[in-house]
Amino acid sequence: MSSAIMSSPGTIEHRRPRLARRGLVAVVLALGLFAAGCGADGDDDTASAPAATAAPVATSAPDTSPSPAGADSEGVDSEGAPEPTQPESETGEPIRVGSLLDETGPLNIYGTPMADATRLAVASINAAGGVLGRQLELVALDSKSDQNEYIAGADRLVAEDLAVVHAGITSASREAIRPTFGEAELLYFYNVLYEGGVCERNTFVTGVVPTQQLQVLIPWAVENYGPRLYVLAADYNYGQISADWVRRYAAEAGGEIVGEDFFPLDVAEFGTTISEVQRAAPDAVVSILVGGAHMSFYSQYAATGAEIPIVSTTFGLGSEQVALDAASSEGIIVAYPYFEEIDTPANAEFTAAWHEAYGGDYPYITDLAVYVWEGWHLWAAAVNAAGTLDREAVIAQLQSGNVSFDSPKGTVALDGPSHHLVQPVSLARANADNGFDVIETFANIPPSFEQESCDLIANPGTNEQFTP
Repeated sequence: MSSAIMSSPGTIEHRRPRLARRGLVAVVLALGLFAAGCGADGDDDTASAPAATAAPVATSAPDTSPSPAGADSEGVDSEGAPEPTQPESETGEPIRVGSLLDETGPLNIYGTPMADATRLAVASINAAGGVLGRQLELVALDSKSDQNEYIAGADRLVAEDLAVVHAGITSASREAIRPTFGEAELLYFYNVLYEGGVCERNTFVTGVVPTQQLQVLIPWAVENYGPRLYVLAADYNYGQISADWVRRYAAEAGGEIVGEDFFPLDVAEFGTTISEVQRAAPDAVVSILVGGAHMSFYSQYAATGAEIPIVSTTFGLGSEQVALDAASSEGIIVAYPYFEEIDTPANAEFTAAWHEAYGGDYPYITDLAVYVWEGWHLWAAAVNAAGTLDREAVIAQLQSGNVSFDSPKGTVALDGPSHHLVQPVSLARANADNGFDVIETFANIPPSFEQESCDLIANPGTNEQFTP
């Protein structure tokens, strides 16, 4: 089933069949250049400017691609939606847009499907008529799983004539580039699950936050496995702040944290930690591990014969359930808004378009890929509704409360004051077939912490990250 192979320790290499149907000539070119880039050495520590792909995407795309407008032709709810303003005069020239993702290196387990989602979203938007009647031209940079490359890439993107940038994977990368885009007044979308709390007028987030994910996952773990939890987390802001949220939700559910360990992203040996977990004898392990190196925890854990169940905020985001054998992954419980197995007409349409573009043997369409898909379509819908690329007008539209999208996981709506999504979250169990069995779905969960702490309509000058 899998077309993912381990090209180096902790790195998944995805084979990319070409977009070869219905004349997607320019998309073939863009993806061909992208695939060639994935063969590069991901361990380059230099700070040279990332390589770029800047090619207009063809106007024809798989007919199954959903419209960028989502629920209606304007991309806004039909009830109470403002009439779009008169569009800017069409020049016939493409609208240049940017992407900055880890397409190579250890974090490409996340970046590969996100980059694929970017290219498919741009093709979908162009096939539906583009934005303001103009085609999108994508400038895609590879940050190579290197923080210095992120900084250089952000500087390069702000020097381009771009309307929007969708960029960043880890929270550390986001915080390295977010100030650059804010100072340049270049609209920024962060399409990733994260620890929550970012509040800035120029930044919009489509990823799930702890008050949506962990408030579902941790109470379930306490109720079904028991109150004693042991936390293993990545040692940077995502892992540290997420661990704070685990403590909070465990306490609210009547649980307790009996141990915590934090690991740099390059750590790949977990023998000592696994022994400590076994000595503590928790009822469940909470994994907040990140990246290709950390993936080795699951196989090492299974090799010890440990039977303590695992719940995770990150397992599967890098198709770990495909790269690992069933003994290392089966039974792990996760909570995300999207799973490829979700049975909805919108998801059937989306997965058909995806597999037509990238081949039927694509490893797995991840939750992260769908955040990217949503981010691009929400931005396109807001621009079309605003009738202009003017940043202030687009922000006003995104904050209006009228922007929603019929996503593969269900309808998502942008909460204007907080710049985060109201979205569904599903609990699921990793199975032996490289996928997940959905246990239960919770609809329309708001980003409650962000709503409580962040009101960018009332306080547009706010620029900070709130923490629990």
